[in-house]
Amino acid sequence: MPKYILQVNGQSRSVDVAADTPLLWVLRDHLELVGTKFGCGIGQCGACTIHLNGVPARSCITPVSTVGRMKITTIEGLAASTTKLHPVQQAWSDLDVAQCGYCQAGQIMTAAALLKDNLKPTDEDIDGAMAGNLCRCGTYMRIRAGIKLAALTPAIGGAQ
Repeated sequence: MPKYILQVNGQSRSVDVAADTPLLWVLRDHLELVGTKFGCGIGQCGACTIHLNGVPARSCITPVSTVGRMKITTIEGLAASTTKLHPVQQAWSDLDVAQCGYCQAGQIMTAAALLKDNLKPTDEDIDGAMAGNLCRCGTYMRIRAGIKLAALTPAIGGAQ
């Protein structure tokens, strides 16, 4: 099996896996980063969303062989430190956004990418960016409120 050196959450990590192994299973089974969830396995639900070079990507349909030296960020590495949550994570906590919570890592990763590119998203911007992330519990209104709250934090670019 080929050996891959991956840049995950700011660290180089080595794995020996088949070239067609989905990144999701590399993260979960080989690197023990289990925050990224398996949902549908076909890239439709968003539970497995991670960032590749800052762009949301579905890890369940991304073969490890296609990643190369891209920077992989998982929910475990989203915050800048281990003592302070990312503003989106903090907003989720403050507003009790999650219900069952299963899809929320993917929701948070997508929301963080949205706010990186759009500091003042409208409802339409939020709905458009989040449309591919499914929530069986229907917390879409709380997700939208969480994104709006996170957008107000100085770390994102909101009011000081």
